[in-house]
Amino acid sequence: MVGSIDCMHWEWKNCPTAWKGQYSRGSSKPTIVLEAVASCDLWIWHAFFGPRGTLNDINVLDRSPVFDDIIKGQALQVTFYVNGREYHMAYYLTDGIYPKWATFIQSIPIPQGPKAVLFTQHQEAVRKDVERAFGVLQARFAIVKNPALFWDKVKIGKIMRACIILHNMIVEDERDGYTQFDVSEFQQAEDNGSSHVDLTYSTEYPSNITNMMVVRTRIRDKQMHQQLKADLVEHIWHKFGRDEYNN
Repeated sequence: MVGSIDCMHWEWKNCPTAWKGQYSRGSSKPTIVLEAVASCDLWIWHAFFGPRGTLNDINVLDRSPVFDDIIKGQALQVTFYVNGREYHMAYYLTDGIYPKWATFIQSIPIPQGPKAVLFTQHQEAVRKDVERAFGVLQARFAIVKNPALFWDKVKIGKIMRACIILHNMIVEDERDGYTQFDVSEFQQAEDNGSSHVDLTYSTEYPSNITNMMVVRTRIRDKQMHQQLKADLVEHIWHKFGRDEYNN
């Protein structure tokens, strides 16, 4: 799991009048969208800023470069095991609006049974990491919390990127001080859940468009999404459920 992905709207107070219709939803004020991926320590791994405020998370995802490195063959090779099954595509935790792709794991809307309930509790708890990162980012930098006063969208984008860079610098500096999980449990692979990252990767583009389309199809594979989700439900149950429900 790479992290959780979501979008945040930053109000643009001095949006040019001619552009307000493109950046406003109905009677709401103009906004610019930030798509981000954050991990449990609030580190922002991916940031895509600039889409119009009329777009929802799906429309932003269609324009986002979040999967570009994977499609171009420039991403690290990832191998991990869940419930004894091998997977090669990292995934993000999302809310229900995102599509059912192999790279997205959503919660269960109406969980039935203890396994589904337990999975939903853990998924929704971790999925909030990106929203926590948005809250910390706004708390640290008032310029991001308050409406943007600039007319130039390029300057607004530079401000947002600068705040994200400074935020990550602070997270990196203070990371060891507020880590709330035991790092030792990730140092050894478990029987029903482990991972491996191959640090050797190619910076060359795929040889042809067919390779890129194959990777794109793997990313959007709904059958793989269902299989991975089912294995994650079993994995969470075997790791946490037995003790909780037996007690």
